Amino acid sequence: MPDTPTSADPTPDPLPIEQPGPDPAATSATTVNAAATQQVPSDDPTAAQVAARPSPSSAIAGDPEQPAARSSEAEPMGSVAIADGPEWVTAGSSDGVLSGGAPASGAWPGAQPYPRSAHPVRIPPRSALIPMPRGTFTAIGVAGLAAAVFVPVDRPGIGWLFAALASGGAVYAVDRTARRRGEVVDDGVVRSSEVANSAVLERFSSLIARFSRQWWVALAMALVAVGAFRAAPWLFIVCLLGAGMAGSLAVVGQRSAYGLFFDVLSVPFGAVTSVPWLYRWAGQAESARGRASRRVWWSVLATMGLLLVFVPLLVGADAVFARLVSEVVPSLHGRDLWLWGFVFVVAGSGVAGALYVLAGPPPPAGAESMVGGLLDQAITGTESGGVHSVRRLSRAEWGLPMGALTVLFAIFLGTQLAVLFGGDGYVQRTADLTYAEYARSGFWQLSMVSMLALLVIALVQRWAAQHEPKDRLWLRIAVTAVSVLTLVIVASALQRMWTYQQAYGFTVLRVLVEVFELWIALVYLLVLAGLVRLRREWVPRAAIGAAAMTLLVLAVVNPERLVADRNIDRWQAGKSLDSGYLSGLSTDILPALDRLPLIRREQIRSAMNLEHDDTWQGWNLSRARAH
Repeated sequence: MPDTPTSADPTPDPLPIEQPGPDPAATSATTVNAAATQQVPSDDPTAAQVAARPSPSSAIAGDPEQPAARSSEAEPMGSVAIADGPEWVTAGSSDGVLSGGAPASGAWPGAQPYPRSAHPVRIPPRSALIPMPRGTFTAIGVAGLAAAVFVPVDRPGIGWLFAALASGGAVYAVDRTARRRGEVVDDGVVRSSEVANSAVLERFSSLIARFSRQWWVALAMALVAVGAFRAAPWLFIVCLLGAGMAGSLAVVGQRSAYGLFFDVLSVPFGAVTSVPWLYRWAGQAESARGRASRRVWWSVLATMGLLLVFVPLLVGADAVFARLVSEVVPSLHGRDLWLWGFVFVVAGSGVAGALYVLAGPPPPAGAESMVGGLLDQAITGTESGGVHSVRRLSRAEWGLPMGALTVLFAIFLGTQLAVLFGGDGYVQRTADLTYAEYARSGFWQLSMVSMLALLVIALVQRWAAQHEPKDRLWLRIAVTAVSVLTLVIVASALQRMWTYQQAYGFTVLRVLVEVFELWIALVYLLVLAGLVRLRREWVPRAAIGAAAMTLLVLAVVNPERLVADRNIDRWQAGKSLDSGYLSGLSTDILPALDRLPLIRREQIRSAMNLEHDDTWQGWNLSRARAH
């Protein structure tokens, strides 16, 4: 850095170029880089070595009178110029080249920042830059052991909830300890106390982020808890998938620059990419702890050996104690051991992935993204030069397809009015089908139309020009027209499926596609709400949250009992009852069978194979009521 000006020398020359010697540009680069190196923490020699490399570039802002001369110029991707003051960047580029940017939001203390350099430099791998918080390996072990003990892999049960609570608690404990030790604000950015106290808007944003995390965590746990109340395997599997997505969104927190696809799969991605991180820090922890750590592990092995000797002796000595042990500890077989190992690895990897994402969070939405820039270039054919200069579609370009869809949907809905008032006789005369057959033949096509129209709306909102007030007005009008007409089409599809079920019976699949159509209708309502300010960033996450809530409501309603009740209603109205289909469902339908005659009810119950007794890990309310 240049010498500090004094009162005697108000305008000193920032670079002593009067004396003969090295090239001034090289001297400037070396001086600035040397000063920036002093900002690097002293306990990170790698960072100091990287930052101390001299830069051959002469495009360094060394003139104090023109500190922001390069701020408006496009720079090559992957390189930045040093501006006045200490600026920091963090590792995050996929090709290993140091690029400019602010510290990643949500980073734990210990992440190694690097001073800006005017020349691209190679940096260490990401696994070496992300800190390892205390207790990470303990959390992985606790989560894996809890999953191996609690999870009944072959059925829904309360053990799944216990394992989820153990994993979530382990992640929370490690994350909270790391943030407390680093005095991290709720939004994850390390700041001084003065700045944090004065940033009221940032505090408000951090409260929203905290509420968002808590909401996703609560939703994930509620979906996992379905396994303790509903016995339908398909319902629990779908709820588990929804819980995994909600958990990933809770780990990411606010929207990231990588998009929704990464956000909902951040924990699985982190589980795969955290292997080098765990390996690197495990070696460092071993070399740091040394002999004391090895003694602890020898003590653990000795304890396990003692239990293996004394427990069998006590089991053989007392029958009551033997029964207690047999209920708590499952039998040891080769297949069980492999299964426990698999569950241990899956649960431990999930915790490792969550901690890896929390330790090195993705850049927040709105930050410059190399991936986003390349995608914009590929689609629009424009060059971004570090700043996204995306070519937008004019009103004529997007208005033609949107207008065609509006006219087409309006004509189609006009024909539906004729069918509505004409009834079965009109359908038979025009389509040569019964009304039920007519309803079935059009449901799937209308469902596909509703999904494709949603994709068209998303693309138009993404690429349509919105700079002028008229552009925004016409965009609102077009999207509103297509959305409202599509909502009527969704209602027509639902009415068709309901008519078909009244004629041919109810099934779980038919109920599920109706629920899916209701969710599509809810997404269209979210799109209409986003037109108020033409902000669509929150809509995808809101749609995922609505889908998870729909799953939770579906589990509360008990879809299999709903199907059984409706089919028994049809049977009481004089129509046929498919007992074979009902016997293939789970014990969730048993309360509905009380309306059937005893002989028929016992027929269905006997076909369900209810003789299997659950262990305590696999306890389930629906199956418990069946015995």
